[in-house]
Amino acid sequence: MKNNRKSRAPSTTERSALLVERRNLKMARSAQAYVRGNTMKFYEWLEDGEHGLPQGPPVWICGDCHVGNLGPVANTKGHIEIQIRDLDQSVIGNPAHDLIRLALSLATAARGSDLPGVSTAKMMESLIEGYVESLVGFDEIEATDTPEPMQRLMKDALKRQWKHLARERIDNPKPTIPFGKRFWKLSREEDRAIRKLFATESVHQLLTAVRHRDDDSPVELLDAAYWVKGCSSLGRLRYAVLARVGKDDVPENYCLIDIKEAIAAAAPRYPRVRMPRGNAERVVAGARQLAPHLGERMLATQLLGRSVFLRELFPQDLKLELDRVDHADAQQVARFLASVVGRAHARQLSADDRQAWQRELMGRRSRKLDAPSWLWSSVVELVASHEAGYLEHCRRYALSDAAAEKCD
Repeated sequence: MKNNRKSRAPSTTERSALLVERRNLKMARSAQAYVRGNTMKFYEWLEDGEHGLPQGPPVWICGDCHVGNLGPVANTKGHIEIQIRDLDQSVIGNPAHDLIRLALSLATAARGSDLPGVSTAKMMESLIEGYVESLVGFDEIEATDTPEPMQRLMKDALKRQWKHLARERIDNPKPTIPFGKRFWKLSREEDRAIRKLFATESVHQLLTAVRHRDDDSPVELLDAAYWVKGCSSLGRLRYAVLARVGKDDVPENYCLIDIKEAIAAAAPRYPRVRMPRGNAERVVAGARQLAPHLGERMLATQLLGRSVFLRELFPQDLKLELDRVDHADAQQVARFLASVVGRAHARQLSADDRQAWQRELMGRRSRKLDAPSWLWSSVVELVASHEAGYLEHCRRYALSDAAAEKCD
């Protein structure tokens, strides 16, 4: 990777143009990438009219609950669990929205894996079963209930160390961030602001909260860069910061911190509910309810006059990639992931509210399908609209040979 440390920092206009192109090409790679990257199309569908959805209890929801936003997450004590791992759109809203977004993501994965339509129907049945069961027995899931793809992912997470994170994220186990395609040089104003932020007590407490670090360990900022993150960074502040916690120059003392601007959520929230007014505070509050392992590692603050949140990236944090799924695993995966989301919702409800929500979900069943009719009809509509949108997106942004090469 080219690493021109003396190159000038791209302007805001240059950044935006490059990120727009990257997002559009990334979304053209597959229908599943399009579903992940085009959250707004899902919200437009929700606002388009009455879909006969159940009105669930007001709880914190992910707001963008697709497959890629779930995966292994470690807490500060080193415990690992599969949880929701992206809470940018989290609001207090209708939990049915998370279910439908997850169902759409799974249905798109099935289509991309050339599975027959009956597999998708069975996945929807398994999804609602896993979610409903988790509303009652939400405390734990036995290891035997974890499907093989999830077990492999957890085994991979348990083996990972700093060198794996460094090579994957910054392509460099040494204590520098290489400028190039993924990282751009900071402006002087950005560099000063980040250094000032990392001199604060709140950041010191965040980074020393990890089990193997002493509370009085010094924190030294080693390097920082603007992080080029395709879809999610478009129009936002996004930075990668490399720091060392402690005096010893050893791998376990290095840490990589993600700084991300929080903007207003597009996910629909329930009216007259109380949420933090600041966007970063809202994201952190949602994370602490939905993904405790991640929420305890996050900090809401201000940078350059904007609302941002920080989180240290752990080697054990992995994104679930479900580009290919076979018929044997499809139902188990759907059931398991729905149970993860169900437990995240159930933790916020009383026993009576969980039972009432369970009864509501199982109403209006089709005679030929165990999944509720509102879930099945929603998925059918969304798959159709997203596939059409994906083809049009490819025609507009990835038709040229040069664009196609960049997609590969």
